[in-house]
Amino acid sequence: MPIDLSLYLVTDAELCRDIGVEQTVEAAVNGGVTVVQLRDKHASDEQMIAQGKRLKAILAGTGVPLIINDRLQVALACQADGLHVGQSDTAVQEARSAMGPQAIIGLSINTLEQLQAAPIELLDYVGLGPVFATISKQDHAQPIGFGGLAALLKACPLPSVAIGGLKAEHAISVQQAGANGLAVISAICGQPDPYQAARALLWRDTYVT
Repeated sequence: MPIDLSLYLVTDAELCRDIGVEQTVEAAVNGGVTVVQLRDKHASDEQMIAQGKRLKAILAGTGVPLIINDRLQVALACQADGLHVGQSDTAVQEARSAMGPQAIIGLSINTLEQLQAAPIELLDYVGLGPVFATISKQDHAQPIGFGGLAALLKACPLPSVAIGGLKAEHAISVQQAGANGLAVISAICGQPDPYQAARALLWRDTYVT
């Protein structure tokens, strides 16, 4: 299904501890976030399901989809709009089969070989990166830089979002490389004003023609 990837927020409970995940998401969506991914490697399935349901209520009527990171059963239980998986997570085929044709399914891509092996026909978008090293994800793959991002984008037939250490000053470079959007964690999560942090990342505010 079509998805606006221009500003993709991946949540981090630890970074959001002062404000809260729900409050951060609500403010960031008001500031222009177009996709929200619930990611929490430490929470139980039950905790994530409860939080997913709260986020669904917050996002109701906004047009912003809720994507769950990796946990298929959580996505199904909280009736999320989609699932994002990594190379070693739930198989794309399993995710699509379980969630149905209307769900949004995304896959993390780090290399050209991974892109060539991806089941493109089952995906709605790919996440490309990490562009830079980031403390938000300790086990990330080798950073690809803007050169690597541009090379992947040339071969990518799907809508794409760049991720990994990206900040407001990178928005123009991400757009010029050809990505459909940028995904962030710490550029919004943990910021004192998530609304303003989101505003600063919007392409329409940062890109000068």
